[in-house]
Parts: sequence; C-alpha cells; structure tokens
Amino acid sequence: MDFEYSDKVKELIARVTVFMNEHIYPVEAQMHQQVAENPWSTPPLMEALKAKAKAQGLWNLFLPVSYGKYSAGLTNLEYAPLAEIMGKVMWASEVFNCAAPDTGNMEVLAKYGNEAQKKQWLEPLLEGKIRSAFAMTEPEVASSDATNIELRIERDDDEYVINGRKFYISGACRKQCEIMIVMGKTDPGNSNRYIQQSQVLVPMNTPGVTMVRPMQVFGYNDAPEGHAEITFENVRVPLTNIIVGEGKGFEIAQGRLGPGRIHHCMRSVGIAQRALDLMCKRVNERIVFGQPMIKQQSVREDIAISACQIEQARLMTLKAAQKMDAEGNKAAKDIIAMIKIVAPSMALDVLDRAIQCHGAVGVSQDTFLAHAYAGQRTLRLADGPDQVHMMQLGRDLVKKLT
Repeated sequence: MDFEYSDKVKELIARVTVFMNEHIYPVEAQMHQQVAENPWSTPPLMEALKAKAKAQGLWNLFLPVSYGKYSAGLTNLEYAPLAEIMGKVMWASEVFNCAAPDTGNMEVLAKYGNEAQKKQWLEPLLEGKIRSAFAMTEPEVASSDATNIELRIERDDDEYVINGRKFYISGACRKQCEIMIVMGKTDPGNSNRYIQQSQVLVPMNTPGVTMVRPMQVFGYNDAPEGHAEITFENVRVPLTNIIVGEGKGFEIAQGRLGPGRIHHCMRSVGIAQRALDLMCKRVNERIVFGQPMIKQQSVREDIAISACQIEQARLMTLKAAQKMDAEGNKAAKDIIAMIKIVAPSMALDVLDRAIQCHGAVGVSQDTFLAHAYAGQRTLRLADGPDQVHMMQLGRDLVKKLT
C-alpha cells in the first residue's frame, strides 16, 4: 500500500490547514454565539466562510472526478486527509460544502437522479445554496434493519401519497433545508424484503409535512441543523419524484452509506487528533502536586496509547479508502465495516483521556471535548450500530473461510 500523497493533495492539505488556522479556529466562539442567537438558521458567519472557501476553490472536495464541473476530482484516499483536518471542528465541513447529510444526498442524486432532479435539487446543493435531509430512521421500528421501515409510499394516479413518522432526521430543523430524501415502502407485501422500499424526494414545504420537534442528543440540540421528528400525513408528491424507480430504496441506501461511513471515520480521526493535541498542551502547562502533569507516568501512558490508537485508525481509514477507489464500495464493505466499528470508539477513548486531564473544564462548554464526546458516542449508532456492523462482518468473514 502506498499512502504517499501527490503534489496536488499536499497542496490542498496545506491550503485547508491554512484556512482552518486563519478562518475557522479563531471564530469558534463567535459561531456558537450566532447559533445561540438564531438556532435554526444558517449563521451569517457560516455563509461568509462558505463564500471564502468557494472563492479559494476549497469546495465539494468529497466529490470524485466522475461528477463533473462541481467536483474537485479527488479519490476517497485523496480526500481522507482533508476530511480529517476539517473534522477537527464539528461544523467546519459545512464551510467547504462537505457536510453530512448533504454529501450523501448529493452522491445519491449524482449517481441515481434523473436530469430534472439533478437540475432542481443537486445543482443548488452543489452550489451550497440550500440544505437537505435524509429521512430513514423511525421511532417505532429497529431502523438499523432497513427492511423494517414502515412509512408508506402509495400510488394514487400520477402522485405518491406518503404517510408515516420519522425521527432523528439530521438537518431538517434548519430553515435553509428545502428537500428531503424519504425512504419508505411502496410494496410491503413483496416476498423479497429488499425490494419493498423506495426513496422519494419530498420538499420540506409540502402540505402534510409537520416538524414535530427537534430531538436532542445527550442534551445538545445540534443547531442549526438539528435532528427533527417529522410526521407525514397524506403528503403528495409527483411520481417523477421517485429516485430511479420503485423497489430501489434499499439498494440506494446501501450505496449511500458506504462513502458516508468512511467520511465519518475520517472526521473521527481528526477530532481525536485535536483532542490529543489539546491534552498535550494541557499536561505541559498544568501543575499538580508541585510539577507539570506530564511528569506523571499515567499521563504519559495516556498520551502514548492515544497516539497509537489514532495512527492505527488513520491507517485503517486510508486502507479502506484505497480499496474503495481500486475495487469499488461493495468490494470494500468489510473494511468499511471494520473502520466504522473502530474509529468512533477510538475517538471516544482519546476524548475521555483528554477530558480526564482537563478535569472539570473538560466537561464544560469551555472546550470542544464534551460536545465532541457526545457526537462520537452518537456515531456508534449513526449509519448502523456497532452490533450490526459486527454481526454482518463476522458473517461475511466466516463465509470466506468456509
């Protein structure tokens, strides 16, 4: 395996790093203040930063070359170090138009959408003019098994009628969110459980779409995107809003989640690296029992094991990205599952040690550590719980050996 980056990628690493140092880290407190003042709308500061990043060509870095003029033309392996850098600040990916759930939705529309859908929804997303959401999770069923989804999508002449309830719909609380990709069942009686589902485009302002409440995550509302609970009551959309066709929902979901999972892992490495950097700074400056904390053997061990874990996860992420590029997402599903299991837990370990070294301030709003910890713990559920990945990975590994 060769993880040496090209001159193009090295230049992008340098440019993104400079952008973060000059424009992101210095305004973290200001961004939080603007969000607090108007929680469910994109802060003016975010729009200003997006304009700067776009002007510098640091835009849509997650999109591979096959997506045309809007793409930076990077492979998954080339994007990995950039996503890691962006991941050091929880909201920074949005500045570069590389934030979930928009990234996954853009990939779906680019790969599966028809020309009209691309024109109406993909292009504004690629330009950063609107935001989007992906409605899959439901409160009444175990949504980690997508075949359990109960929301109904029924034909009525030239329209689909949608009825059901979703929750933890990330991004849907934001005023700028204009479109949802909604997964539900068009053929619940089909004997093949994997072609019962479909995905349809539902504008947020469609009659019958009701935002019930923003869901909290460990007490955080994660504004401005939020995580909405939404009801669909006789929601009507044209038949042309179907993506690909009826029965393709499960296939689309699997295609969407592969890149999304590895992007999360890239950012997990970044947030863990920032936590380690902050921990190193803290233990050099803080005096306990008459000497700097770094003099304590247990602190040195915490730093050492954290560095080992980060590097292990980083290398596994790069290997997964390389395999996706060389052999395709399906061929890389085992190692994608491995890194999705490993990376969030690794980040939690490192964040926990960093919190411990910071004492009371580590669980306060005065550092990013507590919020990042909540985010990484949530990531052990997002895009599939650890147990589902382990179950499927174990099953597939045994099949290969028998």
